[in-house]
Amino acid sequence: MQKKEAMMAKWLVMLTAVGMLSACTHRVEVAAKEPITINLNVKVDHEIRVKVDKELDTLFSDDSELF
Repeated sequence: MQKKEAMMAKWLVMLTAVGMLSACTHRVEVAAKEPITINLNVKVDHEIRVKVDKELDTLFSDDSELF
């Protein structure tokens, strides 16, 4: 009977130790001092492409022997 009690006491101590060790979780936080901002100052100017397309159309229609 004493062996069973000793074994139960060992298990109880071991489970208590495991429970205490698992409760200690490490937590590392990495955060910037200021929030990260992405500034997209984009100006889309498609007028140039339209002019080039029109010039190409007139070039191909004027001289259709190119292609």
